[in-house]
Amino acid sequence: MQRTGGFRRKSRSKLRKNVRSKGKISIRKFLQKFIEGDRVNLVAEPGVQGGMYHPRFHGKSGIIGIKQGSNYYVKIRDGNKDKSLLVHPIHLKKD
Repeated sequence: MQRTGGFRRKSRSKLRKNVRSKGKISIRKFLQKFIEGDRVNLVAEPGVQGGMYHPRFHGKSGIIGIKQGSNYYVKIRDGNKDKSLLVHPIHLKKD
């Protein structure tokens, strides 16, 4: 039996843009830079699917780790576990 649903299943309200923020994506957000140790919030940009984390981590905050290509590793705490996510900077907001 095939698995029902995919990566963005049941995430319509989480990954929807506010009506006032619809439109073109800011190039400033796309090219923002972070340094290791910065605190960031995970806020998904629904217009860009690449480099997006799993929706269960939406709204969490973490610490920037190393950079890989144009993406960053973000260390977060999920319950009692430390996890690292590879996230594009467009989905990150400085804390």
